Amino acid sequence: MSDLKLQHLEKIYDNKVQAVYDFNLNVKDGELIVLVGPSGCGKSTTLRMVAGLEDITAGNLIIDGNDVTQMPPKDRDIAMVFQNYALYGHMTVYENMAFSLMLRKENKNEIHQKVMAAAEILDLTTQLNKKPAQLSGGQRQRVAMGRAIVRTPKVFLFDEPLSNLDAKLRSSTRREILLLHKRLNATILYVTHDQTEALTLADRIVCMSMGHVQQIGTPLELYDTPANLFVAGFIGLPPMNLFDVEIKNGQAVCAEFTLDLTSAEKEILTEYEGKTVTLGVRPENVVPGGTINVDVISNENLGQNTLVNGTVGKHKITCKFRDWCNYKYGDTVQVSFNKKHFFDKETTNAIRA
Repeated sequence: MSDLKLQHLEKIYDNKVQAVYDFNLNVKDGELIVLVGPSGCGKSTTLRMVAGLEDITAGNLIIDGNDVTQMPPKDRDIAMVFQNYALYGHMTVYENMAFSLMLRKENKNEIHQKVMAAAEILDLTTQLNKKPAQLSGGQRQRVAMGRAIVRTPKVFLFDEPLSNLDAKLRSSTRREILLLHKRLNATILYVTHDQTEALTLADRIVCMSMGHVQQIGTPLELYDTPANLFVAGFIGLPPMNLFDVEIKNGQAVCAEFTLDLTSAEKEILTEYEGKTVTLGVRPENVVPGGTINVDVISNENLGQNTLVNGTVGKHKITCKFRDWCNYKYGDTVQVSFNKKHFFDKETTNAIRA
């Protein structure tokens, strides 16, 4: 496999609409990078620029040290797996997987060996004589992956490959993609709007919004230390709870509660004395017992934990308690926060040391 460098990539369409701004990323050999963000954020456009399906307005694309920015798609040695499978309905599974190799006029024995090896990896050996219409959605997606595998490309591109599958198939196919990555040590660029896919699949995540990269890091880095309010709100399910608080005399104060700040929090918030900042708290960091009153709206038992949705004054809040709870609408629960995040109100950036 290969390394991949995206250097200052930009995409501006003929109507002057800019879809991607100054995108920079170094993908290491064998790394699985997930681009995540809401619809229209530029992630699929970025992937299509790498594939050569969209022209690059500015910047450079480097694969294995070679500048392929102006190179046609067929010469980039990249394989793409699409959301809609893009299989040939009149061909068998075997023929679909072998087709690109046949176009290259490779030796028939070599084609057969590559197809059978990919079929073994993807558990498709019993499906090779079937047509796509005879397969489930998950099997069709595996055929699409098999078609990419047989080419032994330098880079794999996945464009929302699981979005057409039901929840159970998404989970099992996600595991297959992870296994495929480990077996092949493949360099993969993977696009999704689903944060669960991003958090479970990625070596590193690129979180995007409105054409801009918001943060690049490991799943844990984006979850534990979000760079700004967008990342804090987008990564994590349920999303982070947010409150406007005033920093005053070593405390975070709002109409509904007052929190004593730790010494470390006081230090990073020194410049914000007398100012309002945004306080963020993950639902699992809301714990029973404390001085903050939560008026319960709903109680959702999930087996190992319970989601309690409610309000703290005018603020909505979601608590993720470890225990099985049976709160009812109108109950009041007292809670505290065992980990806090702070964000600048004007820039929306995280406030850190």
